[in-house]
Amino acid sequence: MSWNPIVVGIDGSPESAWAAALGADIAQRAGTSCQLAHATRDIVSALALAELPENAQEFAAAQTAQAREQVLHGMWGVVPTALLERIVIRAGRPAVVLKDVAREVGAELVVLGGKHHSPVGRWLAGSTGLDVVRTMGVPLLVTGSGRAPIRHVLAAVDASPAAQLTIAAAERFAALFGAELRVITVLEPLPDLPNAPAYQSAEYYNMLEEHVTQHVWPLVKAREAERFVRYGMPVDLIRQEAAAWVADLVVVGSHGKGLVDRLLLGSVTERLLNQLPTSLLVVPAHAHATARDPVLADAKRADRQRAVA
Repeated sequence: MSWNPIVVGIDGSPESAWAAALGADIAQRAGTSCQLAHATRDIVSALALAELPENAQEFAAAQTAQAREQVLHGMWGVVPTALLERIVIRAGRPAVVLKDVAREVGAELVVLGGKHHSPVGRWLAGSTGLDVVRTMGVPLLVTGSGRAPIRHVLAAVDASPAAQLTIAAAERFAALFGAELRVITVLEPLPDLPNAPAYQSAEYYNMLEEHVTQHVWPLVKAREAERFVRYGMPVDLIRQEAAAWVADLVVVGSHGKGLVDRLLLGSVTERLLNQLPTSLLVVPAHAHATARDPVLADAKRADRQRAVA
């Protein structure tokens, strides 16, 4: 299946330089393009609100030039020169700029550096980052602290509809890098609730395992992929599994039941981003139809190429 373009959000930090290098590598392997994007403060609007619009355009131009110089300094020698020559720099909220650029180029993947006290990190640390995951409609890859090639891809799924797209994304990345693939599903213990029906643990887990066998494992198409069931709390087990297997990329879904609901509710997402030393790919269950239909993806790509021509 062919790939759509890739967008990388950058801020000039070493972490965003690594994200840009990884995005460029993915694009080259996939035979697609990579677009770097940087957001600056909206000086024009700020000066307009202060009733000082006469110098707004000059301030904005100076700010853009300074931002370009800082970004180029941070990226130089790490990112291919061809990408640096066409960086998109726009004023506005970082998440809004990123989503606009992704929509304009028809991106199917957005990549961000994982430095949590940089501007890019702040996209992820608060509500803006969660909004990106919820509304972007394409997978979001947050790079980890390592710089090693992707050799082990770990997909963590539950029994929700999000599992299909999560597994498919993990298989695409594993195939792209020639990496080993491992798929795990975490079965949580029942919460201790008053007046709730009593279940024997063995009966409960057997019922869930049967469901996984019938509805989740058939989604795994890669013959060499390993499949495991784990028992306990999802975040802790994902972290432990990633460390024990030395995973280079962990893939999770969003907007599903159990695990993925918590991934989008603040503290768990933040824990995964802070605790996982590896890269994290969040795949939205509401991803656009082209992620599911390669024929439609090719048709949309051809339309964009004709429009540019």
